[in-house]
Amino acid sequence: MPVPSLSKAFLLLICFNAFFFSSVAQVADAAVDAQTASFLEGFRAGFSKAFRNEDIDALLKASSEEVRLMPEFQRTVLGKKNSSDYYQAFFDKFDIQSYQREVIEVLSIDNVLIELGYFNLKMTDPQLRQFELAGKYQDVWQRASNGEMKLISQAWNYNHAVDFADQLRFEDVPAVIMAYQPHLPVNSDITLELAALNLLMVETIPQKDAKLWAQFFTEDGMFIYSNNPIYEGKEELDTYLDQHVNELPVFEKLQNRTDKIIELNGYVLEYGSHIAVWRMNEYSGVNTGKTLKIWRRQNNGALKIFRQMAMYD
Repeated sequence: MPVPSLSKAFLLLICFNAFFFSSVAQVADAAVDAQTASFLEGFRAGFSKAFRNEDIDALLKASSEEVRLMPEFQRTVLGKKNSSDYYQAFFDKFDIQSYQREVIEVLSIDNVLIELGYFNLKMTDPQLRQFELAGKYQDVWQRASNGEMKLISQAWNYNHAVDFADQLRFEDVPAVIMAYQPHLPVNSDITLELAALNLLMVETIPQKDAKLWAQFFTEDGMFIYSNNPIYEGKEELDTYLDQHVNELPVFEKLQNRTDKIIELNGYVLEYGSHIAVWRMNEYSGVNTGKTLKIWRRQNNGALKIFRQMAMYD
């Protein structure tokens, strides 16, 4: 008799965990030192000023040549040149009135820094209509071989529904739907483990199993989702996911894809995407999105989501 797909996912996880849990990883210290905190504080102030002044060179000064922008309602923008085009298109459409950032946390793991925070943006269009966006951002820095810190990705989404989302899409900017790009081959322990977890997740969500979905997160995990505030900790995650599954459409197909992994001491940074074929009542469609997951190795060896940020394309 064929094994149901959900059972296959469980079997894959069980087999992998039996192998892996014999060697338990030690989780790295994610705190930052005073020098790093000062560096990030200076960048935060400079970035906010550059955004208010619509200074593209200053915005991208600390970015790597291969920087990845992951905006809500926009396909992924790859590379410094394309990022410059994105900001130029944004500033051509909107006149910035104010931009502020407020840090929530900074994680320092090996040669990577990850900053999570809130931002508030006020702007006007050529017709002088006023718009305000309040949301979350996540910056990922990596130390280069010369010791210099470079931004390798910036992601952001919003705390609320946005009724002018179409105006935040810039079709002329070179950008890609990462869900349509090649994914990582499953050819190592970590790619196998993530493939198994993602396979189980895409079986869990269409079944609207909130309790199983919640088990993917650490006890102090965060879900940094679109159109919502941050949900943090077991109680908030349990409550939100229980509500959220009842709002979901019927998924005719759901696929998670992983295109980049940064394996760290006790943590794994996963750049991923999804394709969703859905229907609800008389409506149907195909949506894509992108995600940034920070997985953390637990004391018993299990890999769970510590932070997950998600953006629609």
